[in-house]
Order: sequence, then C-alpha cells, then structure tokens
Amino acid sequence: MKTTILPGDSVERLFIATQVGEIFYIGNGEVRTFLDIRPRVLKLGEPGGYDERGLLGLAFHPNFYHNGLFYLYYSVAGSGGPGALSKPFNPNPCDPKTLNLKWINRETQYEHINTVEEWVLQSNGQPQKRRTLLNIKRPFMNHNGLNTLNFSPETGKLILTTGDGGSGYDPFNLSQDNLEIAGKIIEIDVGKDTFINDSPIVTRFNELPTSIQETLTVMAKGVRNIAGISYQRFYNQYIKYIGNVGQDLVESLFAFGYYKPLPVSQLVQSSINNSELDLEGFINFGWRGWEGAFPTSTIRPCTENSDIEEKTIAYYNESVTLSASRLQPLTSYFHKDPRPDKFSGTALTGVQAYLGNDIPSLTGSVLFTDMLRKGSQGQPKGVLAYTKVRPDGKQSDFSEIQTEYDFGSQSAYYVGLGTNLNQTKMYLGVYGSMKVTDLNMGTIFEIVP
Repeated sequence: MKTTILPGDSVERLFIATQVGEIFYIGNGEVRTFLDIRPRVLKLGEPGGYDERGLLGLAFHPNFYHNGLFYLYYSVAGSGGPGALSKPFNPNPCDPKTLNLKWINRETQYEHINTVEEWVLQSNGQPQKRRTLLNIKRPFMNHNGLNTLNFSPETGKLILTTGDGGSGYDPFNLSQDNLEIAGKIIEIDVGKDTFINDSPIVTRFNELPTSIQETLTVMAKGVRNIAGISYQRFYNQYIKYIGNVGQDLVESLFAFGYYKPLPVSQLVQSSINNSELDLEGFINFGWRGWEGAFPTSTIRPCTENSDIEEKTIAYYNESVTLSASRLQPLTSYFHKDPRPDKFSGTALTGVQAYLGNDIPSLTGSVLFTDMLRKGSQGQPKGVLAYTKVRPDGKQSDFSEIQTEYDFGSQSAYYVGLGTNLNQTKMYLGVYGSMKVTDLNMGTIFEIVP
C-alpha cells in the first residue's frame, strides 16, 4: 500500500500492489487498474497454496509527479529452480557440519530469481518498463521480504530490503557475509546511469559490474526477513524503524538514527585486498547469531513433559562474536507470552510511524502488525500494536490496539500496514486466507479514532 499524486492530478491516491502482480488505485470512489504484470510474475502457490514470492515491492520516485518514475520488485516468471538444499534444514550444535554449510553450484541450485525494475508512467497514461536495476538469485522460496521498496526522505535513494534467502536458520549464513546480497538493507542511487541495459543475474555483490556496484551502498546487515522500512523525522534527523521477523522465539522492532552505509565498491575492494573494514557505525541486526534480544535457539519438546520445551543455542560462537556489535531491539514480542496483558504473535508483517494528530494517544508512535495471534479462539485474526522510542534509549514495551471492527466468522490475517505521504493516515491490509491461490479475499481498512 503506497500513496502518491498522479501527474496532472491534485489528490493523493492510495495504490495497492497484489502479490500475484496487479496494481490498483482508488480514484473518484472506485478501484482502477494502474498496472497488471501477472504474466511477468512467477506462478505462485504450488504446491499447497502458500507462497512468499510474487510482486513484493512498489515505490514511487519522490519526483514522480514530474518524472513519472516508479519501481517494482518481484519474482520473475519462468525462473523457478530446484532450490539450494534437497531437504529441510535444522542446525545441530552436536554436528558441526550443519553449522558451516555452503551454497554451492549456484548456477543451477537456486529456487527463483527476483528483480528490481524502473518503470515510467508515459504521457499517454500507460506504464512502461525502462530498465532493470538488479537481478538476484534466491536459494529458497521464502524470506523475499514484504514492502521491499521504499524511498528514503533522508538521502533520496531507493531502499531495497532483502531477506536472508529463506529456508530457516539461514543455512549458509548469508545475512552476515558482507558480499552476499541476501540479508541486507541496500540503498540504490537511481539517479546514476549504469550504462547497462540489463543487470546480470547474481547472488553476490562482487559478481556485479563496477558501474552497478557504484550505485549501491549497504545500509545494514543481519536481516532475517523484514516488512520494509519506515522513517520518522525528529528535529534535524530521521529515525528509521525496521521489523525483523523471528525464527521460533520472538519478533523484533529496531530503531536507529545515525548510521554509516558501506559502499559496495568498498566492500568488494576490501575482499580483494583482504583488508579490514571500518565497521564503526554500521548497523547489524545480529541474525543469524541473534534472534532479536536472544541468542538464536533451536526448540524441541522435553521428553519427560511435552508441555515444556528445551531451548538450545544454535550458533553459540556467532552469538558471542556478535554480542557487542549488534543493534539492540527497540522492542520485542514473543511467540509465547505468559503475561495476561500481552499477545503471542506469529510473524511481523508491517511497521509504520504515525505522525498524525487524529489519534492523539498514538502520535509519534510506531505501529506494527502481526499476521496471526496465537492461541486465539474462533477464526484466526491478526494483531495491531504500537510502541515508542524512549528518551533514555532503553528497550520499550508494546501495547495492543483494540479495534471495534467485527470480522464475524471470517479469518482476518493482518498482512501489512501503509500510510499516506505525510504519515497522518494509517491503512491496514487484511486477508481472509494464508494461501495466495485463494483470490479476492483482501480488504483495506483505514485506522480511525
């Protein structure tokens, strides 16, 4: 869900990008089609109907009203492959081989290809593709991100958020490898011309031509899977909010102001010269060694009592190595929470700062959504909640936002948050199924007092 003003228009419109490849907008009281790229998007939902691929990113250039430029991130039709592993992955601290897997045979052992493209809305009102910015091979179906493209009001650059490549527990530790594209937040300078018609299909930054490397900087690493990035202006700087989806224990929200991005060309040269990088000020969320505020753990039921669980640190050495350099979460919420005033979540699906005054108790807060409340009675339903940055910089608590809408007997998975240009309105995306093959079950709500 994104808003912009169309060229020649005077009203801000809400745009909705669907996973299967359609983009609609609301204009003059009706839903209109802006673009349909379904033939370009990989066929979704086989087998079983659940899928994390598809059209996952839409961003309008800050100067869209004048230049008509917008950007898409999606999984490419016909790009399906066998995947990087033949069976599910689970790290076993008693078997070191499982902790040091390598992604080999990348030419053939990948699951699909994602692409970042620049499009233009022509003067005749028809969108047309202009160029490809990145083509990225992905090892697994999942962890492609959600709401993956956003423009930074701070730098004017296009922000791409990539998940760790998928499976579970980041089998190849791609998120901590500086040369891997997976598991990073990447800034793209779309104002630079690479003089290349189509980007090569790659997995690592050092596989890119120099002219493309020079358009990219890495903003952060240690990402598992995130639902975009949200900005909140605070005096002369911006607070950046990120939500990192957890593995088995916890969902985590991060906030930071200052950061030092690393140019990709510098990362590549450091690798070639085998020289140390100055990582002071570089943002690292800690995955795969850390799941939010906790060392990443595997979980299994206790043999004597299946109601309780044994938690074993999966990557102890990595947890220790990252303990001082990782960013602490702003707040965390848990997959199991015994506190009566808290909820147990499943997966974080949206993060947005709210700067409006219509709901005074939420002004200056960051709102977030979880797809599904665990342990709830009746039909599945998601959760809407909020937190705030504390003046002392310590971790914040969170609170649920109670809504009065009655979904009745319908399932209501909370799949995303959106906002208008000045962040004074909040939009909630709700879907009636977890299967992408169950079509036309979505509703967009505005959150009102």
